[in-house]
Amino acid sequence: MRFWLLDEIESFTPGERLTGVKNVSYSEDYLEDHFPEFPVLPGVFMLEAATQAAAWLLRLTDDMADSMIVLREARNIKYANFVQPGQQLRVSVEQVKKDERMATFKVEGTVGDKSTLTGRIVLERYCLAESDAQQGETDQRVRTYLGKVARSIAKPEMLPASMRV
Repeated sequence: MRFWLLDEIESFTPGERLTGVKNVSYSEDYLEDHFPEFPVLPGVFMLEAATQAAAWLLRLTDDMADSMIVLREARNIKYANFVQPGQQLRVSVEQVKKDERMATFKVEGTVGDKSTLTGRIVLERYCLAESDAQQGETDQRVRTYLGKVARSIAKPEMLPASMRV
């Protein structure tokens, strides 16, 4: 099962910052088990939403150069308040450091003015063809798919020129 945990990219400053929104709804399957009497967005999903926001910051900044972006490290992650159905989780990521493969981000999640998540994450980015030249076509299919997703969650002016239709 694949979870896209950002419904919208609200703001984007290339190479610096991105803010995205996750609307939590009673219709989400995982809420049946987490928890039946008190449904809340799991903490790991808050962290995944932050990871996805940071990945979108990299993708949009670098014109979708890398097909793979994966979480390598989560540091000092702290959860403060629950996110319940009907609430909107706002996730902000700020790029702190970036080198050839790794990027570090400060992450923050909020519901209204209440903090839900803080910490730092490190993402690694690469293309499959870097280790196997025959994977170039797979890289391109992944980029095409991610481009479709980006066009559905980001305003056209936030997209790299190559992705605007």
